[in-house]
Amino acid sequence: MSMNRRATLLAAPALLLAGRAGSQDFPTRPIRIIVPYTPGGVSDITARLIAEPMAAQLGQAVPVENRAGADGVIGTDVVAKSPPDGYVLGLVSVGHPVNAAFYRLPFDTVRDFTFLTMTTRTPLVLVTARGFPANNPAELVEHAKRQGAGRVTFAGTAGVVRLAPVLFAQRAGVEMTYVPYRGSTQAHPDLIAGRTDIMFDTVPAALPHIQAGTLKALATTGAARAPQLPDVPTMAEALLPGFEASTWGMVIGPARMPRPVLDRLHGTIVTALQRPEVVARHRTLGAEVVHSTPEEARDFVQSEMEKWGAAARAAGIQPGQAG
Repeated sequence: MSMNRRATLLAAPALLLAGRAGSQDFPTRPIRIIVPYTPGGVSDITARLIAEPMAAQLGQAVPVENRAGADGVIGTDVVAKSPPDGYVLGLVSVGHPVNAAFYRLPFDTVRDFTFLTMTTRTPLVLVTARGFPANNPAELVEHAKRQGAGRVTFAGTAGVVRLAPVLFAQRAGVEMTYVPYRGSTQAHPDLIAGRTDIMFDTVPAALPHIQAGTLKALATTGAARAPQLPDVPTMAEALLPGFEASTWGMVIGPARMPRPVLDRLHGTIVTALQRPEVVARHRTLGAEVVHSTPEEARDFVQSEMEKWGAAARAAGIQPGQAG
């Protein structure tokens, strides 16, 4: 046996014991949660809601840090390049896999991260002005075909709000024209006035206009009906079986996080998510609290990358074209 081989075999048990000892001591200092978006969104609120119960369970402070920029890329890159010791986590949204369709990223969306658990799901809702001639998705498709290719317009912002109508048009066999906006606040006045025709927006963003009667809801895009709009069918019910497009939240860390540390954090986060006040607060935001195994979270991100990447490519969107 070579000396190098013998040294490796002798060192392996010591390294394993050291890793176990470190995991047993974890954590010994504060754990940061980086939110790669501006304050006030669902991801930011989720991070702040779970931080306090996590701190109580772990015996260490859990500060939340907003690192916004480039649709979440800047803060997510900080997570990717942090040591994989469990002391830096991120709370990302559907933009994490969707960004791969729009940007040349400084990290690999799957390989450079450890995925801990999903946190929330928030469906979209297909809305139009009150006077728009279609009252359900089937009538929208008929109207788009009568009008001719590209005559029906859709308002979009970024990420899944940009790509959900693209996926809808592809599945329904129609062509629509994209009208870009910086955010829902900018898009809604034109939509209400009929200057654009439709929009797939988050339920929380569109709900006040639906309740006020200035927008009408044709369908939601979750796996089940939205509790805030129980009389509005899902897109899968109304027209396109299997159609689903939601925003969501997920806790991530750097790649190669030790399994004992991962398991400790996973259990702590899931316990925090299940607190009644956390569930209730998210319900007021139109979000459903969910959780998953690390393996399920990773597989879900991979499937979202494939779905939205295919939709973007079919629409002619290439990485490096931000929107």
